[in-house]
Amino acid sequence: MDLRRVVGVTGPGGPGSGYALGGRLLLASAHVTGEVGSAAQVFFPGREGVFDATVVWRGTPGGRNDAALLRVDDTSWQAPAGAGVRWGRTVTHRTEIECTTAGVPEVVQRTGQPVDMLQPSGTFNPGDRYVADRYLVSLTQPAPSNARDDSPWGGLSGAGLFSGDRADLLIGVMATDPVGWGHARLEAVPAYVLHQDEKFRAALVEHAGQRAAVVLEPVEWTGLADAGEVVPPGGLSGSPAELLRARREATPFRGRAELMRQLRAWAQQGSGTAARLVHGPGGQGKTRLAARLAGELSAAGWAVMWLSGQAADLRDLADAAVPLLLIIDYAETRPAQVAAVAEALARHSGASPVRILLLARTADGWWQQAQDASPSAEQVLGVAQVTRLPALDTAAEGRRDAYREAVTAFAALLRDMPGSIGPQDNNWGALAERLDPPPMAQAATALAVQMRALADLLDTATAQRTDEQSEAAADDAMEVEDRLLVHERRYWRTVAAAQGLSEVLGWETLTDAVAASVLVGADDHGEADELLCRVPGLADQSRDIRDRVRRWIAALYPPSPSRPWDTLQPDRLAERFIGRRLRDAPGLADLLATGCGPEQAMRLLTVYARAAAHPAFGGALNADLTRLCTSRPDELAPAATHVATQVEEPTPLLQALHQITDDPATSIDRLTALADQLPYPSQTLADYAAQLAARMTDHYRAQANRDPDVFLPSLAACLNNLSIRLGELGRWEEGLEAVAEAVGVYRRLAEGRPDAFLPSLAASLNNLSVDLGELGRREEGLEAVVEAVEIRRRLAEVRPDAFLPSLATSLNNLSVRLRELGRQEEGLETIAEAVGIWQQLVERRPVVHQAELERSQRVMAWLKGLPDL
Repeated sequence: MDLRRVVGVTGPGGPGSGYALGGRLLLASAHVTGEVGSAAQVFFPGREGVFDATVVWRGTPGGRNDAALLRVDDTSWQAPAGAGVRWGRTVTHRTEIECTTAGVPEVVQRTGQPVDMLQPSGTFNPGDRYVADRYLVSLTQPAPSNARDDSPWGGLSGAGLFSGDRADLLIGVMATDPVGWGHARLEAVPAYVLHQDEKFRAALVEHAGQRAAVVLEPVEWTGLADAGEVVPPGGLSGSPAELLRARREATPFRGRAELMRQLRAWAQQGSGTAARLVHGPGGQGKTRLAARLAGELSAAGWAVMWLSGQAADLRDLADAAVPLLLIIDYAETRPAQVAAVAEALARHSGASPVRILLLARTADGWWQQAQDASPSAEQVLGVAQVTRLPALDTAAEGRRDAYREAVTAFAALLRDMPGSIGPQDNNWGALAERLDPPPMAQAATALAVQMRALADLLDTATAQRTDEQSEAAADDAMEVEDRLLVHERRYWRTVAAAQGLSEVLGWETLTDAVAASVLVGADDHGEADELLCRVPGLADQSRDIRDRVRRWIAALYPPSPSRPWDTLQPDRLAERFIGRRLRDAPGLADLLATGCGPEQAMRLLTVYARAAAHPAFGGALNADLTRLCTSRPDELAPAATHVATQVEEPTPLLQALHQITDDPATSIDRLTALADQLPYPSQTLADYAAQLAARMTDHYRAQANRDPDVFLPSLAACLNNLSIRLGELGRWEEGLEAVAEAVGVYRRLAEGRPDAFLPSLAASLNNLSVDLGELGRREEGLEAVVEAVEIRRRLAEVRPDAFLPSLATSLNNLSVRLRELGRQEEGLETIAEAVGIWQQLVERRPVVHQAELERSQRVMAWLKGLPDL
C-alpha cells in the first residue's frame, strides 16, 4: 500500500478514512458517507487542504457491501503519483494471511494536534466470517483501550485493507470493530463483494482512469503474477507505444463473438482443471482476447492471474479453492513452465473450476514438448482444446470501422499524454475527425490496423509544429512501424534531456542501451549493469553513469517490482526496432551476447529470430544470426535448440545447429550437451536430431573399434537413439538397421554384465518391435517384444520398484502386437495384467502413474472394441 494515498473522510456518518484509487476517485465507507450525490470532505493527514467530494457509488451502510466511492470535485486536487491500484482476493484456505491497513482512527488523535495516522497490521483466515462475506482481521498489536463506550477504532472505517507479498493488493475496506473481541479484531468488506456490483466497476472506469478491465488477483500468489501491465490511473507514461499494449485495452474490443461464447462455455463447463491453447501470429489479438475473458470472469467472482515468466515454484497452485483463470502469455517460450503448471494443477482437488488459458504464436514442437514432460502434464494438456485465432477483420469495411474506432480512442487518450507527443494544445478530437481510413491489406492484423491509426494521428499532430517537420510525415514510403518509432525515439530523447543524460552520452550509445534492454534484458540490477557494460560507449563509463542509464530506461518503460526495467512493446514494434538496429550495427549482437546466461540467450535468439523474419528485412539478417550462433556455440547453441521450436521462422537457427554439428572441431562433449538439450519430440528439429544422432554414432563407432570395452555401451545407446530419430522421420528401414545393431551390441554386453545391460537390451527390443511392426513384419515384432517382457519380468521380480513400470509398458506393447496378429484374447489377458500393475503403482504414487494407467485402460477399451475411455 502507498501511505501517500491514505485520506481522512468527513461525512454525515462522522469521521472516517479512505484511500485514493487514482484520478479523482476515493474508496470510503458507506456508513460514513451519505447517499449517492451527497457531499463529503476529504483531506490528507498532516497536509494542508480540505477537498470537496461527491458520493458516486454507495453500498449498504452496515451491510455486506458497506463501502462507497467518492469523486473529488476541487480543481486544486492533485492525485498522488505512482502505479495503479491492483485488486486482489484470497484463493485458498491458507490461514494467517498477513494484511495491513492505514487510516485516521480515534485511538491516535490528540486534542489540539493535527489529525494523525495509524497503520495496523495483522492476519486473517479466509474461513472466518466466511458465510457473512467478511474478512476478520486479528491484529498483531495489543488491543487499544478506550475509557468511553465507543470504539477506539472509530474513524478507521473506509480504510483500504491490503495483502500480498508486498502488501500491494487492495483486498477490502475496513468496516467494523465487532463486539466480543475486546477491540482485538476488525472486520473488512472483501473486494470481491464490491466487484460483483456492475455500478461499482463502472465508477472505477469513469472516475479512476481505469482503462483496462479490473481483475482480482490471488493474494497468496502475488510473487507468481506478472504485474508489469498495471496501468497508472489518470495518465500514461508518454510512450506512444504504450497505447498499443493489448492489456491496456486502449481501443474498443471488436468481434470474436463466437470465440468468446466458446471461451465462456469452456470456463463454465464444470469444476476441475481444464486447459485451452489459443495461437496465432503476433498482433492477431490473442492477449486482448484473454484480457476480455479475464474481465468478464473477474466480474463474475473469479480470481485471475497472468503468470509471470519468472515464476518458479508453482506447487501451491493446487491449493486453489475458488474459481481461477490462469493466463500464460508467450507460452511457446515457456514450455517447461507450462508443464510445471499442468503438473501442479493435476493435483488440484477439482472442487472448484481452474482454467489455464495459453497464448502462443505457434502450436508446434513446444506444445508436444510440454505435454510429454510428464504423465501429469499429459493428463492436463493432452485433452486441451487448441484454437488457431483467425484474422479479425477480413472485410474492407470491418478494417475501416476498426481504424475509425482506434483513431477516436487514441485521440481521447492522447489528451492526457505529456507534451513530447505533440503540441500540448492539440485538439486531438478534431485531428481524429480529419483522418479517413486508408486502404489496408486484407491480411492486416488487428494490431496493424491500430498501429496505422496511431501513426496517422501522431504524424498529423507533429506535422503541425512550426519549429520542425515530422520525419515520419515527410516520408510517405516509411512502414508504419518505422513511423511509430520516430515518435518513440522522440519520447526517449525528451526523457533523456529531462534527466540530463543527453549532455553526458551520445544518442548512438543511448539507442544501443535501449536495444540491449529489448534484445537481451535483465532480471535484476546486477544483470542490468553487466549488460550495460557490454554496450559500446558505456563499457568505459562509471557505475554511476550506467545506473543513470538504467534509471532512464526504467523511466521509459516502468518495471514491475524488483526488475530493472520493462521493455518496448508491442512485440512487432520491438522486433522492427531491433532489426533496424542490428542491420545498422551488425556487431552489436555479438557484444551483447558475451557472457549471456541461459535465459538471456533464449531471449536474445527469440527476439533476433523474430526480427530477422520480418518481411521488411527480406532475409538480410538471417546470415548474421546464423554466424552469431556458430561463433558462440557454448553460449547460444543450447538456447537455439529450444528457440527453434518456438519461433515462426527457425531456418537461421537450424542452419547454425547443422553447421555446428557438421564441424569436425565440435567435441563429443558439446554434441552430447546439445543432444541432452533437444526437446522430444519435435517436428521442427527432427532432421537435425537425426543428423546429431548419426554424428554421435559415427564418433562412438570409431572409438569402439579402438577400445570396445570402454565405448561399446555408448555406441549401443547412440544406435538406439538414432533408430528413434530416424523413426520420427519415417525412415523405418534405416531405423530398423540401427536398432538391430543396438540389440546385437547389448546382447554381447549383457552376456558379460547382465545386471548392467539387460534393462537396456529390453528397451532396445521394445524399439525393435516398433520398427518391425511399422514395416509389416509383425511376427518378428511380436517375438522381439515377448523377449522384452520376459527380461523385464525377471528384473521386476528382483527389483519391483525399479522395473514394474517398464514391465507394464512392454505389456502394453505386447497386447497391441497380439491384437494386430488376430490374437485378441491373449491381448486382453496381457493388457489386463498391465492395467493391474498400473493400478498398484497408482495407489503408491498417483500423480506419477495416473496417466499411464489411463493409457493402458484406453488400450483395453480398444482391444474390446469399445470407445476410448
